[in-house]
Amino acid sequence: MGLTPPKDAPAVVETRLAHDVHRAATTLLAEAALDASVPLDATAQLRDFLVANLRHHHQTEDEDLWPRITGSAPAAAQALDSLTDEHDQLDSALDRLAAVVIPSAEAISEDPLVVADRAATESEAAVRAELHDAAVTVRDVVHDHLTHEEPVLFPALREHLSPAEWQEFAQRVIATTPRVAGHLMIGFLDEVGTPAEVELVLSGLPEPVRPLVPAMRLQAAADLGVLRGTGA
Repeated sequence: MGLTPPKDAPAVVETRLAHDVHRAATTLLAEAALDASVPLDATAQLRDFLVANLRHHHQTEDEDLWPRITGSAPAAAQALDSLTDEHDQLDSALDRLAAVVIPSAEAISEDPLVVADRAATESEAAVRAELHDAAVTVRDVVHDHLTHEEPVLFPALREHLSPAEWQEFAQRVIATTPRVAGHLMIGFLDEVGTPAEVELVLSGLPEPVRPLVPAMRLQAAADLGVLRGTGA
């Protein structure tokens, strides 16, 4: 049985999925940071994925997507400029999150086998508290920003961007997307989108990458399970 195509414009579908990935990923990091059962290495991977992808996402909007929209709808410039101001706030929060030093479990304790060592436990707790605080700030900024952005952006994508312009923009985004834990993007997309919506996004991947998607999907499921405390 074939997949039912999404009803909305591809630009809106793909943007909504990207936003929902950011919602899910920022929420997960804030939760996993304080969970002692989640290895710090796993939180570090998710943190690095988030910082790289959130920066890339808003930079491509500011530098490429906004000019495309205002080229046909100059009146949209003021609303889009206000969103760019919020992107600057997000950058500050991301700087703080990126600055958190997340050592491996082995680095925290001189003897990694002594998991009950008090000093090691207190050191890890301090790292987790700092990471949690920074992650909560990013989560809150992202969630608030998206509630402001989507009522402005979705109508603009439907009304002022042609399918050809969106396709060109989307291909540039894919070509410049950071390769930091990229498999997590596959996993989060599977969680927030329907199979047809996810296939729409993945159809833009370069041909050499597409055969790798099943393995990336399996790795993402395993890593997300660890982050949620349900995996090995």
